[in-house]
Amino acid sequence: MIVIEDVHKRYMTDHGVGKWVLKGINMTIPARRSVALIGRNGAGKSTLLRIIGGIDFPNKGRVVRQCRVSWPMGRGGLEGTLTARQNAKFVCRIHGCHRKELAERLAFIQSFSELGDAFEEPVQTYSSGMRSRLQFALSLAFDFDVYISDEVTAAGDARFRKKAADAFKSMASKASVIMVSHDESTLKQFCQSAIWIDEGQAYWFDDLAEGLEAYKTKTLP
Repeated sequence: MIVIEDVHKRYMTDHGVGKWVLKGINMTIPARRSVALIGRNGAGKSTLLRIIGGIDFPNKGRVVRQCRVSWPMGRGGLEGTLTARQNAKFVCRIHGCHRKELAERLAFIQSFSELGDAFEEPVQTYSSGMRSRLQFALSLAFDFDVYISDEVTAAGDARFRKKAADAFKSMASKASVIMVSHDESTLKQFCQSAIWIDEGQAYWFDDLAEGLEAYKTKTLP
């Protein structure tokens, strides 16, 4: 279960403090429930996703995670001066991998990312597609109760996107997901419930179809 308590978020802009993106979000996401975050562009979907995943923080309020939650898949932070191997080792050690397990995880990350010799090169030399492949492989290398996905299968070229989509399907069959996607068919494939974000507020729908209908017709629950 994930509890979102009175979460407010806004960012600094070139003109000073920006408007509130999220304004007092209160929500409980049940265990073993896959959820779509829906709303117009700029509504705050990715912002809330990052806060749930712990890579961004609210200005006010908090998120209580009573389960293991991933960072947003394909969006994890990388240190540019380090190689892919060094970045992977760092992430593995954060997650408490021991020597034998570390070797297995590194082998998986290297194989899945398909970086070849570039796995030993600094990440700052990578193209955006190479970085995406590494980030996605890192996300898949660990077992979480809830996976956070922001257009995750958009990583890399067409062949890798299919590989990523297949891996994501396999993962989602064993865990729950919280997902942002502009593809409605993808949301229907993976999610049962929805959170509609509108004007800084969030509305919960047990049924995904009801949430999508409310979003399209702008009918508040």
